Amino acid sequence: MAAESKQSLLALLTENYGELVKRLSLRLGGTAEASDLVQDAFLKLHRASTDQVIENPRSYLFRMADNLAIDRIRSRAQQARWQESDGEVHHIASDDPSPERIVDYRQRIARLQDVVGALPAKQQEAFLLHKIDGLSHAEVAAAMGISRSGVEKLITKALARCREQLNDLID
Repeated sequence: MAAESKQSLLALLTENYGELVKRLSLRLGGTAEASDLVQDAFLKLHRASTDQVIENPRSYLFRMADNLAIDRIRSRAQQARWQESDGEVHHIASDDPSPERIVDYRQRIARLQDVVGALPAKQQEAFLLHKIDGLSHAEVAAAMGISRSGVEKLITKALARCREQLNDLID
């Protein structure tokens, strides 16, 4: 994030501290833990790189805080999987992927990046704006200066190319 965005986010966090704590308290069930997470958000913002511009700082800040709360809730659930029974600790099976699955996922992502990187420039741009940046077809059309049907055709061709190149990975 740009340096000015980083400073504005830190200021925004300070201004909205009470609202953030209240919001997270509802999710987590207590203000102490919520306060800790707001402090974590501050530290995360403070350490963040300064190379991207945030278009909606308030939304970004609240989403970051919500994500930290979700992570905390997941951590609690993971800890709850451990049970004490007759003085012994038993681990309940985890939903986490195995190391083999993690390697497989990383290889699949690398292949997808290669395929997308090899798409013609316009297809690649439309595909990334829509699928990665989450823009609608109309927003992609406006950003690229082409018609909505042109965007739809580019994305359809890009998806067909990806499907063709990655057919062996599709389960």
